Amino acid sequence: MNVKLHLGIDDTDSMKGGCTTYIAALLVYEYSKLGVSWMDYPNLVRLNPNIPWKTRGNGAVSLRFEVDKSMIDDVVDVALKVIEKESMIDDENVDPVLAVYRGCITDELRRFAYLAETEVVDVEYALKLADSLGVARWVFRNPRGLVGALAAIGEDLRGDYTYELIAYRTFSMRGKPRMIDPGSVIAMDEATRGETYANIDPETGRILVTPRGMDPVLYGIRGETPEAVYRAHRFIKSYEEVERWVIFRSNQCTDAHLKSKRTISSLKPYVAAVLEGVVSDRPRIIPGGHVIFKLSDGTGTIDCAVYEPTGRLRVIASKLVDGDRVRVYGGVKPFDKGLTFNIEKIEVLEARAITRIMNPLCPYCGRRMKSAGLGKGFRCGRCGFRDRGSAKIEIYMDRDLKPGLYLPPPRAFRHLTKPIERYGREKTGGVVWFYPWHEP
Repeated sequence: MNVKLHLGIDDTDSMKGGCTTYIAALLVYEYSKLGVSWMDYPNLVRLNPNIPWKTRGNGAVSLRFEVDKSMIDDVVDVALKVIEKESMIDDENVDPVLAVYRGCITDELRRFAYLAETEVVDVEYALKLADSLGVARWVFRNPRGLVGALAAIGEDLRGDYTYELIAYRTFSMRGKPRMIDPGSVIAMDEATRGETYANIDPETGRILVTPRGMDPVLYGIRGETPEAVYRAHRFIKSYEEVERWVIFRSNQCTDAHLKSKRTISSLKPYVAAVLEGVVSDRPRIIPGGHVIFKLSDGTGTIDCAVYEPTGRLRVIASKLVDGDRVRVYGGVKPFDKGLTFNIEKIEVLEARAITRIMNPLCPYCGRRMKSAGLGKGFRCGRCGFRDRGSAKIEIYMDRDLKPGLYLPPPRAFRHLTKPIERYGREKTGGVVWFYPWHEP
């Protein structure tokens, strides 16, 4: 008899190397050999990026398939062997966890995933939920990784989703510079524009599909469809061997963490949030080039920070004035006995009109007139015209800031940041298979 299995894996990598998606890629190969019936592409689920104890990319993975009940032990054994071999277990901060759930995803699991994407989730809550739902788990050291593993199972991507094709390096090349032809990435970006995104930073020309760490990823291409990322992959010229590649379905580039509109008074450390309010002082630039301004919403006031790496977003923030109404997206961090809101994107809802009181213009020559003395009106210094009845006038100044949504350049995106070209392209629905979706 076949059963539906959902495997969740998290906390296998460190700053020194490793990659949870690579473990998923290896398991895709092993389970395909076992003859499982895949229910979905492997899922890459990014969690709340504001968590200070997050893994390197704050991503967990899930694998979903049907398999004969008699093979469950084999499935688990294969997973444990791969995790033990490929995890960075020697790093004391790495706490791998494998979670296995049978059946259909419940609303409780979906709610848990939502919390893990937007808030701080207690490990005890994860343990209790796993117990109540009969989720089996294998903990290699500390159960902290259960939060991500359980969230990866619960996030079944019924809402918006994207795809990423990830290509991996051979073992001998890890830690060495990645040997990718930049010209091929440029050609790929031009050929698939609108269907893939965040391939190149337009301000600096920096190639973004290749990571810079010790992990086994050679490159990753994100896009709207599996066809798009596969087509883009075919453009890439690599001067080193690609060991394997896999297409993931993911919550990346969907703003999955920015679903909760909150009030300032309700904020807690490390939550992701959307705030709406009024700028209550002029932005100031602090050492390092960061821009700080205060936002008030009637329940409280908080410092909002736009950091130097966000590039053009800093410029937008610096143009705000007190009285502007904005919606800001980001995360809460504790700072100096208080809270700071770190901004990821800014939506200007209303730019306050700025006026200046100025002398009137001469009706004959157009020059701005000067005061002729108290109670004597104004006179023109060019043509001599006098007007005793004229008064100062209020002039509306042009604002170099218009209502709209403003994002940082792609180099400053978080994994979950929704690019501007994805707005209006959100999708829902079931799995549509594309072949090939992995090799080998």
